[in-house]
Amino acid sequence: MKLQFGTARSGLDYIHRPAAFGLAEREGRLACVRVDRGEGSYFDLPGGAVDGEESEQQALVREFAEETGLIIQPEDRLVEAAQYFRKTDGSPVNNAGGFWTARITGFDASAQCEADHELVWLDPLDAVSRLRHEAHAWAVARWLRSKI
Repeated sequence: MKLQFGTARSGLDYIHRPAAFGLAEREGRLACVRVDRGEGSYFDLPGGAVDGEESEQQALVREFAEETGLIIQPEDRLVEAAQYFRKTDGSPVNNAGGFWTARITGFDASAQCEADHELVWLDPLDAVSRLRHEAHAWAVARWLRSKI
C-alpha cells in the first residue's frame, strides 16, 4: 500500500522521484540527518533519490554512506509512501518509494560527502515530531508500532 503525503499546489508540475529511506537503530535511537540550512535547518531520515538503474536497496546503502558515513545492510521494506514537497532550489518533486529497516554494519567517515548533512541520533518519539516530512514521521510511527 502506498500512501501520499503533502499537498500538491496547483500550477506546479511535480516530478516523480523514486526514492528510498531507512530506519537504522542503535541503542534505542534512530539515525537521522540534520540538514544545515541556517535558520531553515531540518531533520530527515537518511536516504534519497534512486539514481539510474539502482535498486532501492542500492540507493539506500549509497545515501546512508554519503549523508552519514554509516555502512548499512537494508533488511525489510517496511512501508511505501510518497511526499509532495519543494526542494531547497524550489523545484517541486514527489518522492515515492520504500522505507526500509536497516542494520548498521560499520562506519566510514571518508564516505560522507554531503557537508551540510550531520548524523544525529534521535529518540524515535522525538523523531516523529521533528522530521520535516509527514511521510518520514509516519514511517517511524509505523515502525514503532511494529515493535509492539
